[in-house]
Amino acid sequence: MKIGVLGTGMVGQAIGGRLVELGHETRMGSRTADHPGATEWAANLGAHASNGTFADAASFGDLVFNCTPGTVSLAVLGALAGEPLQGKVLVDVSNALDFSAGFPPSLAVANTDSIGEQIQRALPDTRVVKALNTLNADLMVHPSLLDGAHDLFIAGDDAQAKSEVRTLLLEFGWSTNNIHDLGGIICARGTEMYLPL
Repeated sequence: MKIGVLGTGMVGQAIGGRLVELGHETRMGSRTADHPGATEWAANLGAHASNGTFADAASFGDLVFNCTPGTVSLAVLGALAGEPLQGKVLVDVSNALDFSAGFPPSLAVANTDSIGEQIQRALPDTRVVKALNTLNADLMVHPSLLDGAHDLFIAGDDAQAKSEVRTLLLEFGWSTNNIHDLGGIICARGTEMYLPL
């Protein structure tokens, strides 16, 4: 499968690297086509890895991961509204963490809304699935790093989209019994508010 990864930070690098390891053609997107981190990432991972702009990665992927910080996700994705993401599954891994007052961060969106819901409203023709946002980046793609059974939550309005995401999560090594479908994208409120805990 061709997959786009938006974001060059540790989450984007971890997810992108695992996708390449599993044999998926993966393009990492950033603000510029020559972002040093994305260029180095692609060069180190070989033929199945490439990089470009956010628009390049979104257009390339049959499925796209949003690994941008939740405080900028709407701006990044809003610039891609229309053709690059139309009809596609967008796995939203973002959290709207506000570090402006230092650590620990507060949530820029909470209680009556979520960044997942905001993205779905901004991109009504994109099938948004919230997933992986409650975990460390390495654990997202290698759940066996932590001993014992542990749980992963997904949320989204499109059942087929959630099924496609579940298939990828199983490839990452998650057990079908530990992937919990919470319901519609409104349930992203709970997984995003899990972060302060």
